[in-house]
Amino acid sequence: MSYALTLMQRGLGIGLLASAAVIAAWSATSMLVALGARRLPTRLTSPIRLAIGLALAAGGELALTGLGTGSSATRLLPGLLIAGVGSGIANAALGRLAVESVPREQAGMGSGANNTARYLGGAAGVAVVVAVIGAAGSGTGATPIVHGWNVAALVCAGLCAAGAIIAALCRPHASPLAAG
Repeated sequence: MSYALTLMQRGLGIGLLASAAVIAAWSATSMLVALGARRLPTRLTSPIRLAIGLALAAGGELALTGLGTGSSATRLLPGLLIAGVGSGIANAALGRLAVESVPREQAGMGSGANNTARYLGGAAGVAVVVAVIGAAGSGTGATPIVHGWNVAALVCAGLCAAGAIIAALCRPHASPLAAG
């Protein structure tokens, strides 16, 4: 999503304020869903919540493909909202997993490791997206940016789907926090 502003402005010709509003819809959705994730049924283990979040993120990414240089800002909204729901669920699950997976006295370390991994993953993700867009969309102007975005969104959808499968296959274990 870090590259979405560049896509909207340089690839689709959408103004700065409209681009910011579109991204704000994704951000707000992600934040609100993460806050409400604690209301999900308790029978959904953290790995299953993560799998659901990543599957929704994959669906959102797929909805962000197929763009053309004439696509509008509203064309992006469904995919961004679906991805926002997915990232909200996934982010809440990751925080929960980080604390659940360590002994109670190391909960702060688990949370810190999660936050560090989140920043490193975000930086790596942006680098991968930019590399894919650069490799897929050669030339100048809006068309290579939009074409590169379509390829990068497919790659991101595939990575999210793979992550969802891996998370779904993870077996839950007894939480050290529950034992204390």
